[in-house]
Amino acid sequence: MLKKTTMCEIIIICTVSFLLLTGCTKLEEPNEIVIGVAWPFETNKNLFNEGIDLAVKEINSSGGIKGRELRLLKEDDGSELVKGMAIAESFAENNEIQAVIGHDNSFISIPASAIYNNAGLVMLSPASTAPELTKNDYKYIFRNIPSDDEIARQLTLYLAEQGYRRMVIYYSDDSYGNGLANSFEDHANSLGITIVDRFDYYTNLEDLRRLHNRWQAYGVDGIFIAKTLPEGGQFISDAGQTGINLPFIAGDALDSPILSEIGGKAAEGTIIGSVFNPYIDRPEVKRFGTDFLAEHQKEPSSDAALGYDAVNMLANAIEKSDLLNRSSVAKELKNLGKWSGVTGIHEFDEKGDDIGDLVVLKKLLNGEFEYIEK
Repeated sequence: MLKKTTMCEIIIICTVSFLLLTGCTKLEEPNEIVIGVAWPFETNKNLFNEGIDLAVKEINSSGGIKGRELRLLKEDDGSELVKGMAIAESFAENNEIQAVIGHDNSFISIPASAIYNNAGLVMLSPASTAPELTKNDYKYIFRNIPSDDEIARQLTLYLAEQGYRRMVIYYSDDSYGNGLANSFEDHANSLGITIVDRFDYYTNLEDLRRLHNRWQAYGVDGIFIAKTLPEGGQFISDAGQTGINLPFIAGDALDSPILSEIGGKAAEGTIIGSVFNPYIDRPEVKRFGTDFLAEHQKEPSSDAALGYDAVNMLANAIEKSDLLNRSSVAKELKNLGKWSGVTGIHEFDEKGDDIGDLVVLKKLLNGEFEYIEK
């Protein structure tokens, strides 16, 4: 009996001790703020990395976030789905990470979004424009760039005003290409622009000449490109070699200085729907342009501006969030309301789409982009 009583007492004492120890242990807030960044750093040379680094430097020089230094944990997904998913898993399991910026490619962001959402970890993409990204009613998925649907809408409005009536679509058979092509066709049809042909490949220049002959019979007056670089630029170059003398129109994926290098003379006059006008008369835009030039001896690109805004938006949200509950960042992002960034006035809807007035139209002239008044 004595032995039995002693064993019961031991069990009770151990249980009480455990409860006292765990009950008195207070979770400590982190010493630094960590934001994960998943991006094809090695292959994407459009100054995105420089944009996010400038934002971090400015934030830390101003006292950081909640008095803590901000650090970016960067991982290169190489624009590869398997790598991107592995990075998403590692970020989701890393409790130090308060939020994630990425990914660049919609075909990675869309499946990765399920991982982030299940982990209660905010993913803010400054590049994934496919409409499908925000169609799953996820609470923690956002983008600070207009969707392809909005870019296509504003492009077709401009083209209809300019008298375009019959067009062709060249697209990639992936989430970005299909989403943008479908949105463009829908908006074009609603404005009286007929899409007479859609194609996603051609075998050689002779095949492209054959297609051109068919388009001439239809009286085509423009070609819309729902492709990324370098493929979209190569198509423009090939079209020029086959004598196709039609205006080219494209989404933000062709918004890069290398478009002129790849497309050559044929790229002259290409109209792009994108974001960020560095010449707009707003104090934050002028300051960003001056600081970026001083830091990197280059003019900022749209990728640089989008990355810069993404870091600052998350910093503002994390400043008001509970550092012991990273899922609270989502609520604070939505609570930002109309937030003024260098790319424009941002505002998130319930789906996580940025519904701010961000789209700009530009035309490639003499190897440089000039902005079109909307």
